[in-house]
Amino acid sequence: MSFAGLANKELNATLTGMVNSGRVPHAILFHEEDGGGAFPLCMAFLKYLYCGARTEEDACGACPSCNKITKLIHPDIHFIFPTAASALSVNYLKEFRTLAAENPYFTENELNTALKIEGKNSLIAVSEARRLLDVLSLSALEGGYRTVVIYLPEKMNAEAANKLLKIIEEPPVLTQFLLITHKPEKVLTTISSRCQRIRVSPRAQMVQGGEFEQPELFADLMSAMVAGDLLASLEAAEAPATLSREAAKSFCRYASEQCRKIFFIQQGMGSLVSADPQVASWAAACPKTFPRKALAILDKAHNLIDRNINLKILFTDVCDKLYLEIRK
Repeated sequence: MSFAGLANKELNATLTGMVNSGRVPHAILFHEEDGGGAFPLCMAFLKYLYCGARTEEDACGACPSCNKITKLIHPDIHFIFPTAASALSVNYLKEFRTLAAENPYFTENELNTALKIEGKNSLIAVSEARRLLDVLSLSALEGGYRTVVIYLPEKMNAEAANKLLKIIEEPPVLTQFLLITHKPEKVLTTISSRCQRIRVSPRAQMVQGGEFEQPELFADLMSAMVAGDLLASLEAAEAPATLSREAAKSFCRYASEQCRKIFFIQQGMGSLVSADPQVASWAAACPKTFPRKALAILDKAHNLIDRNINLKILFTDVCDKLYLEIRK
């Protein structure tokens, strides 16, 4: 699990750039399709972050930290995932490590099978949150970063989520949270709003190098919204509504990627992303609240497409919401 084995080169470069620039977000929310590859991406990122002999592009893969992360036994990296009833993740680490080692692209059902909780309601209970707070009250065992990887934060009950809210918002020095979600709209808003959001393309799309083939559709929409022309914006929103459902989802993923670039440019980290001058002009014209709000809107739209919603109604609504955010 290193960047060399992952196909999304631009996303790899963004993550390595965070480390090299010294601007590592304290909380990152990775949004993937089930089994889409966010877990190996997180592990590659952590291997790079902890590595004592990294290059500009990847971890060395041979130092003690790299070896421990490969085996998922680094003492300062803690894994939280849904279990049955109020059981703690630490009690299932052996099964979790075996599954992740054999198939880092595991699905939620495959995890349930490995934990022998198929057919049961799984969740992250408040007892998990209490234990985590106790662990994080202690110093890092190896004196560097401490990281909490939370798989499916949408499975946290309200009590657990609220208990972790403050530490996710204001973590101790060198403490980081990586969250992997399949349903970002179900993650407690007060938690997701504290995270840098990253959309992980479906594995098949990354392997094939597939990209959205009509980027001008989003460019037309953004240009109209930045210009303050609502009528032109609504007309531009009609184009993605004519696409197939799979292509419409690709449009949402592409639009999310452009919004992520806008965010980095606005934060003075444009060197971490490859963006053309048009994206930079959007970044200058948009309020700094826009990228985060837009990502939430586009993520929700992506999920609604699978529910057979009318695409014209959906993209008209997306346009209205984005327009309001961009004009604030």
